[in-house]
Amino acid sequence: MRLTFASALSFLLALAGASPGMANGVTVRGTELLLDGVPFVPNGAAGVKRLADLKATGANVVRTYGQDPGEILDSAQRAGLKVIVGFWLEHPRRGFNYGDRAAAESQLADLQRMVERYRTHPALLLWGVGNEVETELTAAEAEPVWPAIEQAAKLVKTLDPAHPVMAVLADTGTDKVETLKRLAPSIDVLGLNAYGDSVLTIVGRARTQGWTGPIIVTELGAIGQWQAGKTAWGAPIEPTSTAKADQVRRYLSVLKQSHTGALPFYWGQKQEVTPTWHSLFVPSGEWTETVEAMAESWGGKPPADPKAKLDGGLPMGANHAPRILSLQLRGPNSFDHAGGVQVALAATDPDGDPLKAEWQIMGETPVRGVGGDAEPVPPAFPEALHDPTLNGVRIQGLAAGHYRVFVTLRDGRGAAATGNIPFEVR
Repeated sequence: MRLTFASALSFLLALAGASPGMANGVTVRGTELLLDGVPFVPNGAAGVKRLADLKATGANVVRTYGQDPGEILDSAQRAGLKVIVGFWLEHPRRGFNYGDRAAAESQLADLQRMVERYRTHPALLLWGVGNEVETELTAAEAEPVWPAIEQAAKLVKTLDPAHPVMAVLADTGTDKVETLKRLAPSIDVLGLNAYGDSVLTIVGRARTQGWTGPIIVTELGAIGQWQAGKTAWGAPIEPTSTAKADQVRRYLSVLKQSHTGALPFYWGQKQEVTPTWHSLFVPSGEWTETVEAMAESWGGKPPADPKAKLDGGLPMGANHAPRILSLQLRGPNSFDHAGGVQVALAATDPDGDPLKAEWQIMGETPVRGVGGDAEPVPPAFPEALHDPTLNGVRIQGLAAGHYRVFVTLRDGRGAAATGNIPFEVR
């Protein structure tokens, strides 16, 4: 058989364990992650849908948490994204016992099958073993976690030396990074989930604890519900989507200056405290202003409305999200069931688009998940909404209990703004 130069090169590279165009693969050099020998700063999000829209923002990576990644890897490859493939190490707080040898070995067997199946996929960037496995544990309770992370990381590196391995912690704590470095030395990349102004100092705190390798902020948001102010009855107070976007702009700017990758959470929509707290999209699909902030930081554009055409001189993808200037109750946030209260809204659209307001009342969620655990969507009470307009709505006719009034503003071009106020009926 006659070999061309290209085929001969491919044969030699295969013998060396490489492939054309991928000879350098993914490597670590000091604090940097390298892709084919070039510094690569992973910016993107956690989520599995609308990957072409994520790519359009200037993102280059998407993160998963533990589901079978095959379809996501294929979709990411088509979109031009790399994937941080997560494997879910089960949490002791959820009842998993790392002292149960059979259970631990079964989990490692699942990890081995995942790595063996997907280690050659061209969209794979690195492996993420575990997500906040140490959450809600005392130092003593967490002792089995660190060796488990190390065992998983060593297994992955044995099976796939071509891709680095990352572990993800819930912020740095006082010594969690130092503990990870000491007890799980096979970890190459440190992932940190951080919210609120903790993001501003997270890299420095990790370095102070001795981490010398690459760092990725694997989740970030304007504020976590555990950090937020609360009502007298304990309901966390959620900022508007406008306020969230302003905060995330600050955080992305600081991380960009330190060449630290950032993955705002969550590229999609989920119920966590509310349907909007961490969601970058509303249930009907419109994107919120944090997506715009991501695009600004990464040199891309927010998603275009698939139905939009050139309109008013604005090309597709140049739309801006509506902004909520104020959202408040004209009266106390706790009132007698025989009374009611008026909600006042002031909003604007940077492009001058006409806005439509959708009002909703939902019960305060009775189930408060930990670490992103699944929560049921609370019931809605549309009968208590009276005279809804773009400027407000009146609430009346509810039984005693704890509720939230929500507003979703849509610009008709694919963008939305959201806000809510918790209140009590006595």
